[in-house]
Amino acid sequence: MLTFTLRRLVLAVPTLLFISLVIFLLLEFAPGDPMAQVPLTVPPEVKEKMREALGLGQPVHIRFWKWIVQFFWIEPQVMIDSFLGTTFSADDLRVISWQTRSPVMDIVVQRMPQTLWVVGTAYLVGILIAMPIGIYSAYKQYSWFDNAGTFVTMVGFSVPPFFSGVLVIVIFSVQLGWFPSIYDTTHKVTDWNSFVVQLKQMIMPVMVLALQITSQISRFMRASMLDNLNQDYVRTARAKGLRERSVILVHVLRNSMIPVVTIIALGIPAIFGGAIITEQVFKVNGIGQLLITAIQANDLPMVQTLTFIFAVLIVLFNLIADILYGILDPRIRYD
Repeated sequence: MLTFTLRRLVLAVPTLLFISLVIFLLLEFAPGDPMAQVPLTVPPEVKEKMREALGLGQPVHIRFWKWIVQFFWIEPQVMIDSFLGTTFSADDLRVISWQTRSPVMDIVVQRMPQTLWVVGTAYLVGILIAMPIGIYSAYKQYSWFDNAGTFVTMVGFSVPPFFSGVLVIVIFSVQLGWFPSIYDTTHKVTDWNSFVVQLKQMIMPVMVLALQITSQISRFMRASMLDNLNQDYVRTARAKGLRERSVILVHVLRNSMIPVVTIIALGIPAIFGGAIITEQVFKVNGIGQLLITAIQANDLPMVQTLTFIFAVLIVLFNLIADILYGILDPRIRYD
């Protein structure tokens, strides 16, 4: 397992470099000009100096190399400096946002807590609800619980978040007045009362996101459980006199988790990516809204950095899913 992990980590380096090149070139040849929003009263020579300051006058390969150095070398040094108080990156030029003229990673770090509060909580709640529903639906196949669960999950998976988000706002915020319709990103939790306020403003966006997450994972969990319930080892375990609870929760569940782990692991990068539509509906000032704003403003450094971070997370959690396969099923060996 250690050899497999090291080999995958080594292979991840050229993979990520190729992904970064593709992202850079796609955004490089995309239409639009970051100087388009500059007022018309600004003289052409001043615009040209601003263009040079943003690095737009340099060749493509030089800008790509500078971005790679800034992302893989300078930004880790900045992180080390923030934790240890050192000055490794004191005079180094970082990845700068064209829109805000500030370092991209500083903005990402500012937005990340809001995304983790909402999307991370929704993902955890969705998993905790989906697993028991999928297990019990498979065990009680075609029962009223299975039929009701199938109907609810199909509706939850089919209804888009821009509709369900507006629906819960109309019901719980406008009609009932229970929860605020807009997420206050400036709110800070300092005591119990402020925690209650934070909890209230999280309920509706978490509800919308958890509905989709629960619908997806519970269907995979049910299908995987049904595949394993009819296997020979289940009949053998029952014939040996094992309790039904042990057969289901120990033998069947462990083997059924193998395909579900992939869905859960590959869904974790979406937490850091934020729920773009849901964040727009509830005005959550998170990573998803940051990406939309950067695209609208043609802020290429911000867009390519966020996109590449998502790619890194996907490669990383693919590796974690493969490692978990070997833990869940000892028959899987990576030789």
